[in-house]
Amino acid sequence: MPKGIFTVPVPVNEPVRAYAPGSAERESLLKQYDIMYNSTIDVPMYIGNKKVTTSNKKSITPPHDHQHVIGSFSYGDKTHVQDAVDAALAAKEGWENLGWEHRASIFLKAAELLAGPFRDRMNAATMLAQSKNVMQAEIDAACEFIDFLRFNVQFMVDIYAKQPQSAPGIWNRLEYRPLEGFVFAISPFNFTSIAGNLPASAAMMGNTVIWKPSDTQVYSAKVIMDLFKEAGMPDGVINMITVDGPDAGEVIFNHRDFAGLHFTGSTGVFQNLWKTIGNNIHKYRTYPRIVGETGGKDFIVAHKSSHAAQVATAITRGSFEFQGQKCSASSRAYVPSNIWEDVKTAIVNDVKSFKMGSPADTSNYINAVIDERAFDKIASYIDFIKEQEDAEIIAGGTYDKSKGYFIEPTVVVTTNPKFRTLCEEIFGPVMTIYVYDENEFEATLELVDSTSDYALTGAIFSQDIYAAELATKKLKNAAGNFYVNDKPTGAVVGQQPFGGARGSGTNDKAGSELNLIRWTSPRMIKETFVTPTDYRYEWLG
Repeated sequence: MPKGIFTVPVPVNEPVRAYAPGSAERESLLKQYDIMYNSTIDVPMYIGNKKVTTSNKKSITPPHDHQHVIGSFSYGDKTHVQDAVDAALAAKEGWENLGWEHRASIFLKAAELLAGPFRDRMNAATMLAQSKNVMQAEIDAACEFIDFLRFNVQFMVDIYAKQPQSAPGIWNRLEYRPLEGFVFAISPFNFTSIAGNLPASAAMMGNTVIWKPSDTQVYSAKVIMDLFKEAGMPDGVINMITVDGPDAGEVIFNHRDFAGLHFTGSTGVFQNLWKTIGNNIHKYRTYPRIVGETGGKDFIVAHKSSHAAQVATAITRGSFEFQGQKCSASSRAYVPSNIWEDVKTAIVNDVKSFKMGSPADTSNYINAVIDERAFDKIASYIDFIKEQEDAEIIAGGTYDKSKGYFIEPTVVVTTNPKFRTLCEEIFGPVMTIYVYDENEFEATLELVDSTSDYALTGAIFSQDIYAAELATKKLKNAAGNFYVNDKPTGAVVGQQPFGGARGSGTNDKAGSELNLIRWTSPRMIKETFVTPTDYRYEWLG
């Protein structure tokens, strides 16, 4: 077959559409939302060349209108997991032997389809079933996912181009093989882009994948599978299953050909999966790759030189966009006493101005949390706060699940630097603020570093460059993504590779080649052109 050294299209970040009132793009998206809201779907499992349905159905309802059914999905069992394993292994040889440029073309085509004919459908699905507003859906389900698809192709090429030097008379070559076996991807509800990227990044490097999306993200997961199929993804490369976690684990983590885990979700679940893999390590053909991005207790620290309006805006944006259901969302802040009153006034005014309701109404800044379980957990934290003497709710504090799972953005001020909501991940619209003596900045940095077991994102606000540098150094292990004079959310593929350490994950940086290289197993080939024919070295003479 013809050969060549191929140059891939240079990736650029997908422009974010504004969806301004009266614009054609806004009308088109809301029309698609309305169509999907008034229709029902039945989501199958995608195993090999089959769309598998079962009699065990689970309903899909919008979090902001939980009595309205928009579809169902088939729930499987261990037999379906085994079928998916078999399908992934059967597809492996053909997929890994396919020229890399043909793998790349599938994902580049998927990016173009998502930027065009699939855009409204993907965004509407994310708005409808995950309760994201227009802008949050656009930057996630469309733009970030498109960026993952385009930039990962470039990262793949960059990895393949990294080659060793060769001394005279020999040629050293490095092959980047896919892993020996299959990859298991487990994705969360909160980002459609992550749900698509976890299986796609491993598949791009020649692996075949079993993908288990979150039950509360299945609606947009179906659109992802439709997108991949339209782009030409061969059967069996990415197999989507909807089963109980322990059922999936029992089959997959006991299988000899399990080769890798790509995970985004809670810290506790990830630690249990790691433990299971460790206990089964003797069963595997090879040591599995374990890549995980987990929880966060993300912080904002303000120095006494910072501007109150900037700090307040970072808090109201960073903490309450998508109802705080981002692993990067700020949920604790440390504000100096000299600017506190101005920060407080601005935050309270902002929260009072928020509108809350359905994503179909684009004037709503706040929508519903994902499900009743999340609602009850967050509400229990708010109830706890109201009973404490060392904490005060200065904004929000109400909740109602009669129609949708709505929780008012809640701002708490505490005098206790180890208050429960300063330490524990809530994953909802609750921000806790500790006001510190403006002259105790360095001690406060020590407090920030020691308060949480997580280390995902954080931000420093300061007009004093020396203070900003001090915070950057003192908090070097407290956040894998660190922001100076900006909110600690909104990482962009190709610009801010994303991931954290400590209890927040393995820090393998999605949105960079650091993540993709984890799905390869390099092989070194040394070829000698003139081979010795005598064992004797010169020193023997």
